[in-house]
Amino acid sequence: MFFSCDSNFEDIRKIDTTERFPGGIAENFTLIYTDSALIKATLTSPLNEDYSNQKFPFQEFPDGLQVDFFDKEKNKSTVTADYGIIYQATEMSDLRGHVVLLTHDGKKLETSQLYWDQKNQWVFTAEKFTFTNPEDGTIMNGEGIEFSQDFENGRGQVRAYKVDGVKDIDVEEDQEPLPSGEGSEIKE
Repeated sequence: MFFSCDSNFEDIRKIDTTERFPGGIAENFTLIYTDSALIKATLTSPLNEDYSNQKFPFQEFPDGLQVDFFDKEKNKSTVTADYGIIYQATEMSDLRGHVVLLTHDGKKLETSQLYWDQKNQWVFTAEKFTFTNPEDGTIMNGEGIEFSQDFENGRGQVRAYKVDGVKDIDVEEDQEPLPSGEGSEIKE
């Protein structure tokens, strides 16, 4: 007599989970955000899955997305990511994969994950990043960076952690270069 016990853990897990289905799917998705008849941002994606029918509603962009932001002078800054999810209830966005933030003046932030807290206008990551500023020749690498959304207007600040990098500077003979280290704070 032979007995066989085939344990299929995936089938057991499915018993306790509920299937989630999007309330809508859109291909070649474009969303334009305006305020007082001015375009503030455009979001484009090859695929948008709308899960607003869930207890914790969200929008998912499994094939990536691009968001173009426009300031008052109509300068465009862009964020691209391989994957994105936006949670409506908390106004949080989670961007993953190859995430690139490119400002209108050429500054570039690259990382594998970036969070955007729309309510508090705060952007952050705990992942490794590279920040390039062609204006002053800075290339900074680190692990963890956070900044306020209005940093370009000179009102915000940037905090970078575990940093190293290269910066073109002019040092006079009687000056010593500043040491770099963890928790460097850059005020704009």
